[in-house]
Amino acid sequence: MALPKKKIDEYYMRGALSLALRGTGKVSPNPLVGCVVVKDGSVVSRGWHRAFGLPHGEAMALEGKKDFRGATLYVNLEPCSHTGKTPPCAPLIAERGISRVVAGMVDPDPRVQGRGVSLLREKGIEVETGLLEAECRWLNRGFIRRNTLGRPWVTVKGALSLDGGMALESGESKWITGPSARSLAHLLRGESDAVLIGTGTASKDDPELTVRSTWGRSPLRALLDSRFSLSEKAKMYGRGTLVVTDGSEGEEKRASARRAGMDLLAAPGEHGGLSLPLVLSALAERGVSTLLVEGGPGVIASFFREGLVDSVSLFLSPRIMGRNLPFSGDLSFSSMGETIMLKNASVKEVGEDFLIEGVPACSPAL
Repeated sequence: MALPKKKIDEYYMRGALSLALRGTGKVSPNPLVGCVVVKDGSVVSRGWHRAFGLPHGEAMALEGKKDFRGATLYVNLEPCSHTGKTPPCAPLIAERGISRVVAGMVDPDPRVQGRGVSLLREKGIEVETGLLEAECRWLNRGFIRRNTLGRPWVTVKGALSLDGGMALESGESKWITGPSARSLAHLLRGESDAVLIGTGTASKDDPELTVRSTWGRSPLRALLDSRFSLSEKAKMYGRGTLVVTDGSEGEEKRASARRAGMDLLAAPGEHGGLSLPLVLSALAERGVSTLLVEGGPGVIASFFREGLVDSVSLFLSPRIMGRNLPFSGDLSFSSMGETIMLKNASVKEVGEDFLIEGVPACSPAL
């Protein structure tokens, strides 16, 4: 018995989603896009967006001299209709004779937003949208956040003990988790456009914030440092680091930062300190779609307090630390009804540790 048309479409769309994942950590600020072309019941071509500046998934799938007339093209995101680093994909699809396009979702980019679908329909191509839309939106959650809310998708990452400690009372935190968890944490960095910490973590741990022990490019390093107290001997002092200050650091420090290849961003808050919404807006303008917040506790508490956390990745070690510095810092609630609940939570073993992931119920819907 033949499979229903919807099941067939879903099968090929899942193939497109799988292909799109291959561009993780390489395509931003562009979206992840995978494409499968099917003719007479068989896959005749595949493609995905491999890296920023390279051809989009549809263009890669449609290259060559194959006969695509009458074929169906499956793609997780509406084909673009504007010229950027590369030519638009919608006109190319029409030129190659594709007769049907199944797109997982409409592109939220204001330059597209249905224009690609309209162009294809004007060319007489049958277009369907919304297939496996939830999966398609989750795949490009950072791209959606940046184009709809003007900020990145924010993931808070931490390693803690069974009793909630991020560090001993003395501040010591190496190593709470084992090597497998640490490798996976580096993979999360490699999948992110930027990683952010506060000045406390920078001074205590002197982290590099680079990707090691796994594949992936090192993300932009962002440091919340109101008075620009970062030592010139710090491992993250130099190119690839953005220091967020309140603007009071003085010309001498600004000149030193420029010589080292660093960027400075003034984001003063209304009542002192720094404005996290301004920081996120500035990162989005720099093309950052996904931000990994690695701490410390004060920074993490601030992101939660302002409702700016979209997902949580917590590595849980099966150890008891006793008196400790809590993961959520000084975050405080007056009742259980105010506490932050994770939805769609998952738990998986990572070596001798566990990874708990979920989305805060207060995170804006995709």
